[in-house]
Parts: sequence; structure tokens; C-alpha cells
Amino acid sequence: MSDQTPGAKAPEPVFTLPWHGQVFALTVSLNEAGHFAWSEWTARFSQTLARHGLEKELDGGDDYFNAWLETLEALLADLGEAAPADVERLRDAWEAAYLSTPHGDPVHLPEGA
Repeated sequence: MSDQTPGAKAPEPVFTLPWHGQVFALTVSLNEAGHFAWSEWTARFSQTLARHGLEKELDGGDDYFNAWLETLEALLADLGEAAPADVERLRDAWEAAYLSTPHGDPVHLPEGA
């Protein structure tokens, strides 16, 4: 049984792509775990948006969440939580893993990645 009124449009997803929601949830989780204050996050994210906004208008899709991810990576690096070299190594490992995984199969990182 559907909760929707017949003929009503289905609600639009909150996030355009799954990774948008994942990076948002990760940021909220790190904040709630005490890794940084939300005010610190918003100040840094505002600076990133302003910097990117000078080049082109952000549309709330990939541009917005790429700026979000850039801010999170820089903040964690500055806090000593995630060195840029470690982030790059992990990103490369994920890329190699998903490129070598058959479509539809779960992606697994190799041990020690």
C-alpha cells in the first residue's frame, strides 16, 4: 500500500548522487564526534564556496559537493586527522578497486589500503 495520493508526484531525492549524502553524513558524524566545531566547518565551507563562486555559480550538485569535500579534506589535514598523502593514497586505492570490480558487485579495498 502506498502512502502517496494517487497522481501525486514522488518526492525528489534530497541528494542528487549517493556520494553527496555520504560526504554530508560523514561531515556531520565527524562534527558530532567532536573532531571540529560546526562554526569552524561553516566558516571554512563559506570560504571555499566564495572562492569557487568567483569562478562560476555553484548549482548544488557536484560543484557544491566537490567544494564540500575539498573543505572537509583541508580541515581534516589542518587538524592532523587526515594527511593529504594518506587521502590521496586511499582515493587511488578506491579508484583501482571500483575500476576492477564487475558492475553490480560490492567494491572492496585490498588489505592495508
